[in-house]
Order: sequence, then structure tokens, then C-alpha cells
Amino acid sequence: MNTNEQIIEEFYAAFAAQNAETMSSCYHPDIVFEDPAFGKLHGKDVSDMWHMLIERAKGNLNIKFANIKADGQKGTATWIATYHFTKTNRKVVNKINASFEFKDGLIIKHTDSFDFWNWAKQALGTTGLLFGWSSFLHKKVQHQALESLRKYQQKNNIGN
Repeated sequence: MNTNEQIIEEFYAAFAAQNAETMSSCYHPDIVFEDPAFGKLHGKDVSDMWHMLIERAKGNLNIKFANIKADGQKGTATWIATYHFTKTNRKVVNKINASFEFKDGLIIKHTDSFDFWNWAKQALGTTGLLFGWSSFLHKKVQHQALESLRKYQQKNNIGN
């Protein structure tokens, strides 16, 4: 296992242990994160997002990861998050493909991709089933996720 594979392994092992501090230590200060739920986040917002999600899960989060591959510049992994979506308390099993770029021995770019419609059906029930394919619902979820992050940062006196 090379050093970039090790940093991905460390990141997901920390995620499985619900240790947001160690997850954040795997990121370069100029990290760029992107996924279908939050859109694009930069720097401290990324760390704050993981802290918020782990805190909200309250131990109700199961992370499994596999297929870690990396070279000197890029890497990939697959992971599955099982949890109950906070707003609806519906169980979600989300299968995610992650890609990474590295700088100075740390992750500088992290992109998660998953089937948003499948996620929406699980998390939102009938609304997700009927509208999960639409850009309207996708944008609404991103707006709410970012709003939740800002409220979390304000409540905890953190953020950019």
C-alpha cells in the first residue's frame, strides 16, 4: 500500500470510528470537496461538514469501505454509509464512489458521487420517489444541506 492509499485508508477508518478530527487531518488546508448533497465546499467548510454529520448521527452511522486505489496524484475508493436521515428518520443505505487528488501528502480534492434519486427515495420516501430525478429537488436538498452547515457553524462559533 502506497502513502496515498494509506491516507485514504486512514480517512475511512476514522470515518468508521466517527472521528472527524482524524478525518480532517487527512485533508490539505485548501481541500475542495464535492458531492450531490452539499455541492462544492472548500477549506474549513469540509471539516465542519464531517463534524456536523457525525454529531447528528449520534452513533447511528455505519461506514464500510473498499477498493482503495491510488497512485502519486489520484485515487479512488468505494464506500457505503448506512444511517437514518435526520429530517425523516428513514433508513438510508448509500453506495458512494469517491475520487481523490493529492498534494503535499494530503487529500486536496475529494469528490463523492452517488445515485441521487436512489438516495432521495430512501431519505425522503414518496417525495424522493416522485421528484428525486428533478433538478428542483436536487437544488433544494443542496440549499438545505448548506443552510444546515451554516447554522451548525454559527451555533458552534466556527466556519470560514
